[in-house]
Amino acid sequence: MLSVGLLGGTGYTGKKLVLFCLQHPKIADFEVYANSSAGKLLWDIFPELNGVVPNKTVRSLSDISMEHSVYFLTLPHGHALQYAPALIANNKKVIDLGGDYRLDSEELYSKWYKIEHTSANLLKTKKYGLADYASDESYDGVSLVANPGCYPTATLLGLLPLVENYSDNILSVSTVAYSGTSGAGKSAKTELLNSEMDGNVRAYNVNEHRHEPEILQMLNQYRFDSPYTFTTHLLPISVGIHATSAIHLKDKIDAGKLNEVYSSAYSESPFVRLRNTPPELKWVVNTNYCDININVKENKIVITSVIDNLIKGAAGQAIQNMNHLFGWDETLGIINKEVSHASTH
Repeated sequence: MLSVGLLGGTGYTGKKLVLFCLQHPKIADFEVYANSSAGKLLWDIFPELNGVVPNKTVRSLSDISMEHSVYFLTLPHGHALQYAPALIANNKKVIDLGGDYRLDSEELYSKWYKIEHTSANLLKTKKYGLADYASDESYDGVSLVANPGCYPTATLLGLLPLVENYSDNILSVSTVAYSGTSGAGKSAKTELLNSEMDGNVRAYNVNEHRHEPEILQMLNQYRFDSPYTFTTHLLPISVGIHATSAIHLKDKIDAGKLNEVYSSAYSESPFVRLRNTPPELKWVVNTNYCDININVKENKIVITSVIDNLIKGAAGQAIQNMNHLFGWDETLGIINKEVSHASTH
């Protein structure tokens, strides 16, 4: 049985992790750590969890216990650098849900995050935890898992089987993706006010989104070297990621064979569902599923994929990664009605 430390566990993703920890049969106890929320009670932070979770006092990030077995870090970029090295030096398992360890290069990290990486040695030993595209063996000896971003999760699960098998046939790929506002976190931001977003759709970070090098890094591992564009938008909803990737090919691909490739790639992935029609966000919100549709027409392919950004794009995949780390069934503690129907708040 594990003891879990949740660092930065009072945000949207932290709440999901609290619920997952509560129901996971291999987790004995957990503690929540934060800065500004330290000293507060969980029921005051999440009133809807009154009677659902123990009314724990949030502990300070300046006083982290080393008695936990595994630590989930849900911190703004740059902050995990302050905690991950010491935890790993104390032989702890760390799953970072932020962006500090996703990229393989400290130079690339500095370029996109505008911060000097202070533990670049860990970039070479971390595991990039795209849980549905990994094997338990690839987690052997791993101490640090970099949980993928929400956009990369949806995009990569849609693209990787194609790229892995047909990279030489790809002329270009363009991904247009949409997110609910919870992806920006819990801090108050004027541009995310309901009066700003209601009835509105807005592109943001055009040609500057930090998830683009993360996506390309993974695609490049499968010999992808074609032009790629990635454009993100905000939707007037709270939860969800919808990604549409348009692929232009040199030569036509048989649709039946391509669907067989995807069926084979995800035959043992309980959280990836291949759909006959383009999936809708409401099919996956409050679940750990990624729904994918592949549409082929001559030398063009359109792939649509949808996820819940707080679960599949964050907390749910983090639990999958923990299960992989310890060699457990990856669905352990995830498929449960209590989490599926808990509100986002």
